[in-house]
Amino acid sequence: MHLDTQKHIPESCDDTLKQILAEVTELRQEIKLKANQRLLKYPYHNHLSDFSDSAYNLAHYLSMRQYDLRHLQDRLSHASLTSLGRAEGSVLSTLDSLIDILKRATDPKYVSNENGRIFCYAQGQQLLDQHTIELFGPFRKHGRAHIMVTLPSEASWDYALVKSMIEKGMSCARINCAHDDPISWQEMINNIRSAETELNRSCRILMDLAGQKIRTSNIALGPSIHHLHVQKDRTGKIVKPAYLILTTDSESCPVDNSLFRVSIPKSLHKKLKLGASLAFIDQQHKQRSLNVDQALSDTDWLVSCDKSAYLVSGCTLILTPHQKKTKQKTVEKFTLGAFTGEPLDIEIHKNNTLLLTAGDIEGKPAEYMDGILIHPAQIGCTLSSAIDKLDIGQPVWIDDGKIGAIVEAITDQGALLRITEAKTGGVRIKSDKGINFPEAKLNLPPLTEKDLEDLDFICNHADLVGFSFIETLADIEQLMMELAKRNKSELPIIAKIETNRAVKNLPDIILGTIDRHKLGIMIARGDLAVELGSARLAEIQEELLWLCEAAHVPVIWATQVLESVAKQGSRSRAEFTDAAMAVRAECVMLNKGPYILDAIVALVDVMIRMQEHQRKKFSRLRALQW
Repeated sequence: MHLDTQKHIPESCDDTLKQILAEVTELRQEIKLKANQRLLKYPYHNHLSDFSDSAYNLAHYLSMRQYDLRHLQDRLSHASLTSLGRAEGSVLSTLDSLIDILKRATDPKYVSNENGRIFCYAQGQQLLDQHTIELFGPFRKHGRAHIMVTLPSEASWDYALVKSMIEKGMSCARINCAHDDPISWQEMINNIRSAETELNRSCRILMDLAGQKIRTSNIALGPSIHHLHVQKDRTGKIVKPAYLILTTDSESCPVDNSLFRVSIPKSLHKKLKLGASLAFIDQQHKQRSLNVDQALSDTDWLVSCDKSAYLVSGCTLILTPHQKKTKQKTVEKFTLGAFTGEPLDIEIHKNNTLLLTAGDIEGKPAEYMDGILIHPAQIGCTLSSAIDKLDIGQPVWIDDGKIGAIVEAITDQGALLRITEAKTGGVRIKSDKGINFPEAKLNLPPLTEKDLEDLDFICNHADLVGFSFIETLADIEQLMMELAKRNKSELPIIAKIETNRAVKNLPDIILGTIDRHKLGIMIARGDLAVELGSARLAEIQEELLWLCEAAHVPVIWATQVLESVAKQGSRSRAEFTDAAMAVRAECVMLNKGPYILDAIVALVDVMIRMQEHQRKKFSRLRALQW
């Protein structure tokens, strides 16, 4: 078919409508033909008639989007006719409605046959709603979009936190198998199930397979010294002492995990009382003391230091009794437990060099002598084999794009990178941060040995399985095979779209899956922004929403939604605009943070407001209160 977007529009309105009718009729025929040809590539059905309405509709949509329809859209708009811009849910139904209107307008003898239409827009919406309920459970009062929250480690022991999350609006909990362990996961799940029963609310559990973990590895540790830092006002007056916890059980869950904890002998613990103090000499040879303030548990004491100090691992503590009138003159000395130092600071600036090494080599800062660089800063990559597959000139991104670089050279020590992107003032590299190689062909297996082990647990406990770094239909077929081995073929898969290759293959992934397995799509915007660039991401996330709507596949909108609220308790206008856009997806994911309950409440508020105005791309035109 050749749509002539430059042809002269006839002066007669009737002629114009007839011309549009001919083009739309031909367009429909071409779309149906190409859709059938596309579906024939998937041999899991014997006949075209065996494909579902969702598969057919996606094939129709993909065929329609092969044409540049902008000029036709303009002409439809000028003629006040139905737009093709909201055809995702039911392509042929939209075209049939348009053809029906055009025939009525151009042929007085035409008799409409609306009852003959097999599939309509409403049925497309019903299928999407049905698939959403199958994945995430019934809709909540705040709207048709579900709220997913990534669980923090505290969810394994803090039942009140889990209950509050569900109470405030969480309808799906995400457990990331890259963190914690099966014991912690089981405790999280127990808390969720208990809260479900107590609140009489449903909360599905998504467990994410870790996938190939391409991250920065460990950084060399500095001296075993802890800085006790007091707070001072502008005049230099101390307004808050430094706190730490002395414990006899360093393996237990911390009472306050924000404070530094160090072990002491049980013999000392028995002698501690409120008001007692422990004198010590710090790294700078200054005499300091720790004041015993509060018993936190049977094993933990909260102590404070009213002056800044540099506490040394294994230093000597001298117990000073609280009672000044005591006649005891014997000095009681004890040894502070050993602790490790903090990771060294690796600060990177634009135009610096950075050596990317094998994962078993610890990271360390650059070395200088007399102001001359003698060894660049270095950081290990957990997937050491990736370095051998890099080529000079290829981009490398670290920590969700905070650091950008290109490969300048490949040496025996690793890949030498030249930093091209870093904020003014520099960026600190930390361990366990993601590394992206957008142009490298790594050819990694989709499932690691750890994934296969974790899958045993997931199949017994989760409602959904998240598939990280999926890139091809073959990847998802391997996971389907592993689920079948475990008699869990009914467990829905959430395919996480995180790479440029996954974006390109998404039509094939969806068409090859939806008639064989329950499927949801997660738009992992963090990794996609690194792979595609922020400007391209803004475009792609729209296209992914349209594509999934055409397939009636639920979408999870993920990464940095209301992140400032969740992590800092602050509110960003830009993030609320982003959240308003996110509710066009079937599920919105929030990441963990100390203010996660506030973030859930804020997201529910946005959802309630937006559902009155918009459904997908369809403006509902609620009356405005002006």
